[in-house]
Formats: sequence, C-alpha cells, structure tokens
Amino acid sequence: MQHGKYRFIVGFLALPLGIYALFVVWPFVQSIYYSFTDWTGLSPEFEMVGFDNYARMLDDDIFWKSLWHSVLFALLVPLVTLGLALFLSFMINVGGRKRKGGPVVSGVRGSAFYKIVYFFPQVLSIAIVALLFQFAYNPDSGAVNSLLRGIGLDSVQPLWLGDPDFALWCVMAVLVWSTVGFFVVLFSAGMASVPAELYEAALLDGATRFTTFFRVTLPLLWDTVQSGWVYMGILALGAESFAVVQIMTVGPGGPDYSTTVMVLYVYQKAFRDGQAAYATTIGVALLVVTLAFAAVVMRLGRRERLEY
Repeated sequence: MQHGKYRFIVGFLALPLGIYALFVVWPFVQSIYYSFTDWTGLSPEFEMVGFDNYARMLDDDIFWKSLWHSVLFALLVPLVTLGLALFLSFMINVGGRKRKGGPVVSGVRGSAFYKIVYFFPQVLSIAIVALLFQFAYNPDSGAVNSLLRGIGLDSVQPLWLGDPDFALWCVMAVLVWSTVGFFVVLFSAGMASVPAELYEAALLDGATRFTTFFRVTLPLLWDTVQSGWVYMGILALGAESFAVVQIMTVGPGGPDYSTTVMVLYVYQKAFRDGQAAYATTIGVALLVVTLAFAAVVMRLGRRERLEY
C-alpha cells in the first residue's frame, strides 16, 4: 500500500519537477559552466580559462560597488517597505477610534478607500513607474523641485538622480513606493482574519495600540512577514532593481557607478560589452548572494508558530 502511494506521488511530481529542472536548474548549471570559459556570447567557439573570471571579478572595483548597492537594496528596501505596510495595514484594520454603537476594534475612517489608493501602484508597470519618477526628479521641471520652490525652499533643490550622494536613495524610494501597496493588501487580509476577541481582550487589559501591535498582530502575522521579506529581498536583488536603475539613472548605473547593482552589471557585461562568460561569473555571485540572503532571513526569522 505504501509502495503504491509513493508511485502515485512520483507520477504527479515527475512532470513539473522535470520542467523545473529543464528551465530553471539547467540554465544555472550552464551559467556555472560558462563562467569557466572565455565565451563572448556571440561566437560558438570558446576555451576553458579556469578561475580567471573569478579572479578578475575579485579585483573589479565596479563589481564590489554593485555588490554593496545590491546588499543595500536587499536590506533596506524590504525593511522600509514591510515596516510601512505593517503600519498602514494596522491603521486600516484596527487603528481607528471606537465609534458609538460600533465594534470595539475598527479601522480608520475611509479604510476601504485607502486600500485602493495604496494598491494603485501595483496596477502600473514598473517601467511606467520608473519613467514617472524620472520626470518627477528632473531638477528643472520636475514635481519634487517644483514643490520645494512652491513652499519657499528654493535653496534646497538637489540634482537628485544627477547627484552620486542622492541617486541610489532616490531609486530605492521609487521601489518602496511601487511595492508597499501589495503588502498593505496582503497584511490587511491577514489582520482581518485575526479574531476581534483577541484585540478586545488586550484593550480591556489596558494594552495600548502600540502594545497590541507588537504583542498580538505581529506574532500572528510573522509567517507572512517572513515570506514577504524573502520575496521582497529577491525582487530588490533582481528584476525590480534592474528596471528602475536601467530606466531612471544616467549611464545607466551612474553617475560614477553610484547606482549600479549586480543584475545591471551582468546585463551590461553580457549585452553591451560582449563578455558573456564574465557576466555569467557575476551572475553566479548574484545567485550565491540571493541564496545566502534567503537562508539568513529564514534562519533569523525562525520562531514558534502561533495558531488561533
């Protein structure tokens, strides 16, 4: 009987696992193989060069800059995004004042409208969002500096994307703005499923809103927060960061490589410079960073599961 059960499970898993291995695992294996060659990406002929590409990568100052920027993306963007999403979700669901004849716990007035407003950026493509903010950051006619001039701060008008000290933070702010709405809706759904009796009991015991959030809401949503952290970190290390940097910044990746991230550097080396083998080497490093990030978050976020 047990033998038949395993045959049944294997029969269902064989096809999807085979497709996954073919289109996901095998390209990674190929990338690792090509990282030991001098392949240009255009010629079918190449030679094995051993660890030369890895030695070159370790001596590449631009690679280390891109690695540091990617690490900042992976650490700060999820932290700010999830923190804002948790705060906004809490206010939408349980942050309102008690109304006469209403429930003890409720969201702020107009919470349904706020959910739509916060989720609106998700409707837009990340490319459209990047273009909109590129115009907004324009130092001459952009909305940001126009607002500063309108409130009398004419002397405080940075170049934003043209300033190496501000460019990276401007790009990360766009990524936070474009993704926070998704997590507001996700966390709101989780908070809506928490029994109101738990909040009412905490409030009757004298707990403040602050205490209620950290003692009731956050522990019950921890699994969702942890999954969101990994998901957001992978986005920040991958396609999302590439799109906003590629579209918004000068170079792209400038000025002076101040916004270059690893995934953009892979693209530039492969398709701009014709150095596909070196690009795959950086891609292998990006894979290691991504796996390490996910493992660390899952390890540090491990805690006892709470049920209700």
